[in-house]
Amino acid sequence: MLFFQHFGAFLIMLRGMFRRPENHRMYWKELMHQCVEIGYGALPIVLIISFFLGAVTTVQTAYQLVSPLVPKQTIAQIVRDSVILELSPTVVSIVLAGVVGSKIASELGNMRITEQIDALEIMGINTKSFLIMPKILGSLIIVPCLIVISAVVAIWGGRIAGEAAGILANEIYDAGLRQNLNLYNINFALYKAYTFAFIISSVPAYYGYHVKGGALEIGRSSTSAVVVSCILILLADYILAALLL
Repeated sequence: MLFFQHFGAFLIMLRGMFRRPENHRMYWKELMHQCVEIGYGALPIVLIISFFLGAVTTVQTAYQLVSPLVPKQTIAQIVRDSVILELSPTVVSIVLAGVVGSKIASELGNMRITEQIDALEIMGINTKSFLIMPKILGSLIIVPCLIVISAVVAIWGGRIAGEAAGILANEIYDAGLRQNLNLYNINFALYKAYTFAFIISSVPAYYGYHVKGGALEIGRSSTSAVVVSCILILLADYILAALLL
């Protein structure tokens, strides 16, 4: 019963974003602000995580492929497909759920507790449209870009790790990257990216916008937003894989 209550309130929030839209100039300024906040704040941790994801995947794949009958180019192929299909979209999105999601929930929760949202509504501003929509649109623009950057950095990290550990030369790694490349995998990764971007932004926005109480409730709301976002990302990951692969 509680699930349907939250789900209904979530749908009402989404519908409210498209009623009584504000001046487009206000949207544009806020959208650019959110793009900078999401991208600039999350880029360092995305780069660090992605590099070591690729490096660890290369080392562990080489450790498991002990048969001399398996060509070393296969290591690069496994790293490439693992990074594109699963590691970069899912792992990076879970990290962004903690970095971006908690920030969105805390920001909106603080505005709700300090009655800033109420003040905006008294002024006749559609707060759902003005506060929530730019965050969702900014996430839909920036998060797929971060995931693409993550995939590139992870593959590059695997290349450096393979050469540094003496597992395979750069020429062999590059040859493996070019073998049997299925371009649909890239499209599938982008499908995941946009789905996860919507979850990362909309779910924390819901929890932050509807918070009640004081500072303690803001912390609880941020925690709940991150946990629910991570669960929904994993659930969406399975559903997309079952339907599209």
